[in-house]
Amino acid sequence: MSQPKKARIILVDDHADVLRQTTQVLPERFEVVGGSEDASQLLKAVREWQPDVVVLDITLASVCGIELARHLRASGCTTKIVFLTAHADSDYAYAAFEVGALGYVLKPRMATDLVPALDAALSGKRFVSACPELLEFQPLYL
Repeated sequence: MSQPKKARIILVDDHADVLRQTTQVLPERFEVVGGSEDASQLLKAVREWQPDVVVLDITLASVCGIELARHLRASGCTTKIVFLTAHADSDYAYAAFEVGALGYVLKPRMATDLVPALDAALSGKRFVSACPELLEFQPLYL
């Protein structure tokens, strides 16, 4: 019996520690095919590795992650996007979803929220870390 296909992930964050921590929280059913502190090579990496999901930081040294996602979409890239960010801010979340992101995960909640966000994105669903600043994005429970 063959092994189930692993979801292929590319990580982009300008902090090596975050890249390392992100890789460590992912179970074996995810394969990190690329990780970079340098956002300038993302489009090339996406073409080469054909990931299922790109996990992007918003605040990068060389470019805004939202602009980078916009550039990916403008190039025809349909890879799913999940933002992993320190910004608990609805304006950033709106901007992320406007460029086609399916996930918005806060870095302090990475250990609990990243895998559910990736699973949601892979299923074509949206995920947002729970916090008071992002309540308007949370599903309503009756």
